[in-house]
Amino acid sequence: MVTRADIAVIGGSGFYSLLDEAEELQVDTPYGPPSDVITVGRIGSRTVAFLPRHGRGHRYPPHRIPYRANLWALRSLGVRQVLAPSAVGSLRQEYGPGTLVIPDQLVDRTSGRPQTYYDEGGAVHVTFADPYCPAGRAAAVSVARAEGWPTVDGGTLVVIEGPRFSTRAESQWFASNGWTIVGMTGHPEAVLARELALCYTSLSLVTDHDAGVEVGEGVSQEEVFAFFAANIERMRSLVAKVVEALPEERTCPCGHALDGIKLPFELP
Repeated sequence: MVTRADIAVIGGSGFYSLLDEAEELQVDTPYGPPSDVITVGRIGSRTVAFLPRHGRGHRYPPHRIPYRANLWALRSLGVRQVLAPSAVGSLRQEYGPGTLVIPDQLVDRTSGRPQTYYDEGGAVHVTFADPYCPAGRAAAVSVARAEGWPTVDGGTLVVIEGPRFSTRAESQWFASNGWTIVGMTGHPEAVLARELALCYTSLSLVTDHDAGVEVGEGVSQEEVFAFFAANIERMRSLVAKVVEALPEERTCPCGHALDGIKLPFELP
């Protein structure tokens, strides 16, 4: 039985069949329970934890996901590298549905979400200039291109509060800033991973053009869910291959994010 993992996948319910030798684990955290039980198993030689971001039945909307509990629970199981597949809207006409974007930058347009572990006990300032793991990004880009995905290496993910989609004016503003894609769950996941010295890589599947990119009624929930569901088999295969391509030894800067910083508590 596998009870610890090196790598985590935070994704939708379509990833449940990702793992071999799978066991479900209940994990408690100082921040309450995670979104759901965590399934731990294997992909090839790698030990992997899977956590459904929104919980079973998609019960947590993006602004109510227990992000702090999720990342804390994964680290407590031994996880040090995180892959985060998600559905996003495109802010660029040339990046249509089916494009896979591996972003290298993030803009936070959320509000009110707890986004740090370091609320008390003194200031802890963690570098976040480059939000994503360079080694994870390189592995994802290499595998996706080898698998024939139309892949964008780099780009800016703007994260909105949700659960509503953007207005047309907001979408046009995001695009005018040069941002690439828009989603609802990439923050605070990325910064919380950094605060725990984890590697974090976003695999962003474009499901639609956002409201400001083209005329029409704008994006709908039905459209997003239907497109992602139609591509889940291919995404699952991609994630499994990226898992196996991740470096076994971390030499990236992510593991050193907290070096020299006095923490107010011990990490799991």
